[in-house]
Amino acid sequence: MGYYYDEYPRRKRIFSTILLSIVSALIGGLLALSLAPMVYGPQLQQQTPLPSAPLDYSPVVAIAETVGPTVVGISNQALGRNLFTRELVERGSGSGVIISQDGYIVTNYHVITEAQRLVVTLADGRQLEAEVRGSDPDTDLAVLKIKATGLPAASLGDSDTIRVGELVVAIGNPLGAEFARSVTAGVVSAKERKITIEERTFKLIQTDAAINPGNSGGALVNSQGQVIGINSAKLVIPGVEGMGFAIPVSDAKPIINELIEKGYISRPSLGIWGVAIDEKLARENRLPAGIYIKELVKGGPAEKAGLKPDDIIIKINEKTLSSFEELSAILNQFRPGDNIVVTVDRGGNNISVTLTLGERGRE
Repeated sequence: MGYYYDEYPRRKRIFSTILLSIVSALIGGLLALSLAPMVYGPQLQQQTPLPSAPLDYSPVVAIAETVGPTVVGISNQALGRNLFTRELVERGSGSGVIISQDGYIVTNYHVITEAQRLVVTLADGRQLEAEVRGSDPDTDLAVLKIKATGLPAASLGDSDTIRVGELVVAIGNPLGAEFARSVTAGVVSAKERKITIEERTFKLIQTDAAINPGNSGGALVNSQGQVIGINSAKLVIPGVEGMGFAIPVSDAKPIINELIEKGYISRPSLGIWGVAIDEKLARENRLPAGIYIKELVKGGPAEKAGLKPDDIIIKINEKTLSSFEELSAILNQFRPGDNIVVTVDRGGNNISVTLTLGERGRE
């Protein structure tokens, strides 16, 4: 009896609860419909349609406005002869990037090479003579100094973090001052392209942003407005477009700093003149692959260590080599004054000596 008694009121309560819920839902729905224009209407109107963006809204615009004033024109002048006299004439032009408010400018070595006078044109139109603070043909970098203060200076980023496909903007002076601070946009096509130019191998950023003669030394900028490359070269082949290259700024920073500090780059040297014997040449002449020593620098590291002409360097610290590119890659891991073990083939016998590295050009 107790079970039956208790169950009936429960069913009645359940039915009452369901009925009340239905009535409440109907009333709530009617209230919601009547209030909807007042509660939800303004919010929907704010979101649809979205406010239209300004016509000039673009990261490229911001980059051009921020970094553009830091890009300068560089006129390479040398003595030329007219009908009656010799006078300074422009033999070439390029671009540069201001990296400090007191007038340090980074550019390419090939922009300033063999110049007898360098003239920098600023964004405000001023033309100032520049002196070469230091240059390095191995990396195609140079630093100039002009006498000026309060200049706009570019922010140098981290090229090691760039990704293929990200937006980049190239700013420079293609074809000279008439097209100063031209802006072209593209993407990072590749991060580490090895390009050989005039027997020197460079590791460069590849981009499809247009880079033309005169852009050399200009800025390659990321979407944050940071310089991540120094424009350096363009692949010129009939039918091929969109293959420009820039020196990664993370590689350039230590070079720039050392050029400012010393005026040159301190690199280790063996003190030899030689010829590379690659695997093919080695097989044809029945010689070991390596670097054949034709001549020694008098009083240089190799001579002091007991090496001789006709020796063939086959190993440095047990690392084999058969080209000057491999030799440079090994030596660049050391500093002048470091000791290395050089193994040479001398008449069919292997001889190892300890050699103290000198400084290139200063043996």
